[in-house]
Amino acid sequence: MKIHLQITDIKKQQKSCVIVGVFEQAKLTPHAKALDQLTDGALTKILKAKIFQGKIGETFPLCQLPAIENILLVGCGSDTKVSTLNFRKIANSSMKALQSMKISHATSYLTDLSVERPGEGITHIIKHLAEVADDALYQFDEFKTQKEPIALQTLCLHVNNASQLKQAQLALKQGMAIAEGVRYTKDLANQPSNVCTPTYLAQQAKELTKAYPSISLKILEEADMKKLGMGAFLGVAKGSAEDAKLVCMEYQGSRKKPAPIVLVGKGITFDTGGISLKPQDNIVGMKYDMCGAATVLGTMKAIAELKLPLHVVGLLAATENMPGGHAYKPEDILTSMSGQTIEVISTDAEGRLVLCDTLTYCERYKPDVVIDVATLTGAIVVALGSHATGLLSNHDPLAKDLLAASEESADRAWQLPLWDDYQEQIKSPFADISNVGGKGAGAITAACFLSRFTKKFHWAHLDVAGTAAVMMGNGERKATGRPVPMLMQYLINRAGKL
Repeated sequence: MKIHLQITDIKKQQKSCVIVGVFEQAKLTPHAKALDQLTDGALTKILKAKIFQGKIGETFPLCQLPAIENILLVGCGSDTKVSTLNFRKIANSSMKALQSMKISHATSYLTDLSVERPGEGITHIIKHLAEVADDALYQFDEFKTQKEPIALQTLCLHVNNASQLKQAQLALKQGMAIAEGVRYTKDLANQPSNVCTPTYLAQQAKELTKAYPSISLKILEEADMKKLGMGAFLGVAKGSAEDAKLVCMEYQGSRKKPAPIVLVGKGITFDTGGISLKPQDNIVGMKYDMCGAATVLGTMKAIAELKLPLHVVGLLAATENMPGGHAYKPEDILTSMSGQTIEVISTDAEGRLVLCDTLTYCERYKPDVVIDVATLTGAIVVALGSHATGLLSNHDPLAKDLLAASEESADRAWQLPLWDDYQEQIKSPFADISNVGGKGAGAITAACFLSRFTKKFHWAHLDVAGTAAVMMGNGERKATGRPVPMLMQYLINRAGKL
C-alpha cells in the first residue's frame, strides 16, 4: 500500500472511496458537509433516520451515489476535539472497513479533525494516520497456505493548502518509518520459536547492516561471554541446545559520535520456565518472550530509515530458557559479569539474569542513557493489563522524557516507584542478591534487581509483558509492535533538540 499527500477537490474523487468524519448529534466535518451537498443531502437523510449514530469508530459505507461512487462515513464521537487515542481508533476502523469493502483506492478527509494537542495541527494527524493505516491492515500469514490479499493499493491523505503540504511531508515520512519498524517488530515476534532462534535474531541484525550502512554489527558468542564473565547470562543458556548470542548493533547518524543512547532488548526466543517449568496454560505465547529484542531491531531499522542524527547502540540478549540435564536449577548461585553473586530461586525469572550481564556490558559504551525493553514480569500484566507499559528509572529526567513520548505517540507508559524499600525483598542469605523477591510488587522488585547493575549510568526499564503481545480470550495471539512508537518518538524528540 502506498500513502501520499495531496491537495484534493472532493468533487473529483469519483474513482476513489471518500472517507469523511461525522460527529454525534448529526454534526458534519467540513468535507462531510461538502459531500452532503454533492449527494443531495444523502448524509443528512441517513443521520435523521438514525441509521448511523456517529459514535467513535462506527462506520457506514455508501455506494453507487450519483456524484461519488463510494463513501465511507466514520463516527468521531461527541467532541469536536478528539484525543490522540480516539483519533487512532477512528482511523483504525476506517481502514478495517476499507478492507472489508475491498476498496483499492481511497482518499481520507479525516485530516479535517482536530486532535487535543495544541500547536501540533496537521503534522500530528498525518503521522498517526500513516502509522494506523499500516497497523490496521497488518496480517501475519507467512505460514498459511491460503492468504487474504490486502485490497487497498493507494491511500491519499488530503491537505488543504501548500503550507500544510510542506508541514505534513516530514510527519508522513516519520509515520511511515515508524510503521515499518512496528511491522518488522511484529513479523519477528510472530515467528514460531523453531524458526526464530537466537541465531535467527543475529541473522536479522546482519540483514539490517546490509540494508543500512549506518549500522555496524558485532556478535558475541558463548565463548566470548565466558571470557567476559557473563555467568548469569550463560547460566540461563546452559539448558538449551541453541547457542546464545549477544548481538551488538551500532548506528552512527552523527559525525560527532556523542555518548550513545543504548537500547537493550530481552531476547528469550522461547521460555519454558526452565526447571521451574511453567504450567500448560502459561506456556503458550512464550515465543513472545523475545519481543524486547524484536523492538530494538524494529527501532534500529526505523532510526536508520529516518537517518536521525543520533548515536544509538542496540543490544540483543538472545537465548532460550529450557529444562534439561545441563539446565541451571533453583538454589544455584551464579556470578554475574559485575562480580555480584545471584542466588536462583526461580529459573522462570531468567530475563533479569540475561539482562543484568548485558547492562554491565553497556558500561563499555560510556552511554548517555540506557533503556532496556523486556517482557519481564507477569506482575506488570496484573498491575497495568495490556494498556500501559511499566516504566521504572533511576533518573527522573529520562523517565519524564519517555512518559512525554508515550503520550505523544499514544503508546502509553506508567511509571512505578523504584524505592529502596523494595530492595529488602531481593536479599539472599547465601549470595549478594536473589533473582526473585516474593509475590508482592513483582514488577518493581524485578526492576530493583536490574538497578543493581545500572549504578554507572542513567537508566530506564520498560516492562512490556502486557503490551508487546496480546493474548485474546478466543485463543488468538498477536504481537503489537509496542513500544517501537514510544521509543521512536523519544528519539525523534532527542534529535530535534540537537
